[in-house]
Amino acid sequence: MGSSASCLWGGSKSGPGQNGLAATAASPRSGHVLSRSGRNIQVFSLKELKSATRNFHTTNCIGRGGFGPVYKGDLKDGTQVAIKRLSAESKQGTNEFLTEIDVISNVRHPNLVKLIGCCVEGNNRLLVYEYAEKNSLSNALLGPKSRCIPLNWQTRAAICTGTASGLAFLHEEAQPRIVHRDIKASNILLDKTLVPKIGDFGLAKLFPDAITHISTRVAGTMGYLAPEYALLGQLTKKADIYSFGVLLLEVISGESSSKSTWGEDMHVLVEWTWKLREEGRLLEIVDPDVEEYPEEQVLRFIKVALLCTQATAQQRPSMKQVVHMLANETEIDLENAVPPGVLKEPRRKMGSLGDLALDTSSSQSTRANAAGSCTTQTRDMNSCNFSTTEVSPR
Repeated sequence: MGSSASCLWGGSKSGPGQNGLAATAASPRSGHVLSRSGRNIQVFSLKELKSATRNFHTTNCIGRGGFGPVYKGDLKDGTQVAIKRLSAESKQGTNEFLTEIDVISNVRHPNLVKLIGCCVEGNNRLLVYEYAEKNSLSNALLGPKSRCIPLNWQTRAAICTGTASGLAFLHEEAQPRIVHRDIKASNILLDKTLVPKIGDFGLAKLFPDAITHISTRVAGTMGYLAPEYALLGQLTKKADIYSFGVLLLEVISGESSSKSTWGEDMHVLVEWTWKLREEGRLLEIVDPDVEEYPEEQVLRFIKVALLCTQATAQQRPSMKQVVHMLANETEIDLENAVPPGVLKEPRRKMGSLGDLALDTSSSQSTRANAAGSCTTQTRDMNSCNFSTTEVSPR
């Protein structure tokens, strides 16, 4: 470690940041210390990270997060790492960067990615994570066939339960509580034994115990956004739970929620699953590549996903309840379940949040609020490649 290396010391005396935590940003001088109310983490020099990634060579690029590319790196001691480099035009500002450092450095769980260190020199901002040998769940499950990994049902179930456990930790045990805001397949990393680890906390919000919800700008990924969050900007833990429900269905079906449609009405994944439930054909959603599976457990997972994606936040379970339901420790009651809330993008180019429409049934007779349904023209999503989006709430 060069002379520019130092530690990030907690207990900053600076004013509160956007999330209500003390934070000070480094000046753009090499070796200056970033301060945040978090644990000490290693600070790398830009020279070290350039060396580790062969000057950020394209062959070392292993993915792209919402705010910039991610590179595989080999440190001088032989440790393999993943280095997230914020792009120059990234919308992730200093506060989001500090948030990601603070969130990850202060939480430890087997299903959360571990932050090793960071680098701030000039306009360069980088985060150094533990390396996930199997890349992301998106690549393993939804990517090109050449990159996909054969996943049997036991492995898929373990990925689902592990992710649920990590998310429950963020919601129920972390101090303060944390809402991730961007749960999706590309943010679930897989280690060499396919243990899932939730990553990319750049959009995370911290929830003190006294806070029930936050009104905020909407940021996340189309196909995973909870209706009340996307339409009204009301953020609670239940927004993560909706996203997790969508993720569950992707793991079970092997299909992308934002790229695949079914039937003449071009139903999205959540809608199609509900339709199959109404017709008593739920198991038809299972990925054909899964040759053997316990029907009772698969049906339980699908039903949990339908509860997680209920149109109104109050009808969704907590993540702790989800963990118990997946483990068959709690009864699953769909007696009062209603069609899930589904956001769709009309054919005209989306210019604002007002262009998003919400369906909760096949009926098109009622103007919408976050719990109702509204007329919409469904778009064929096969040609779409949605990524992180930021829009202003009404």
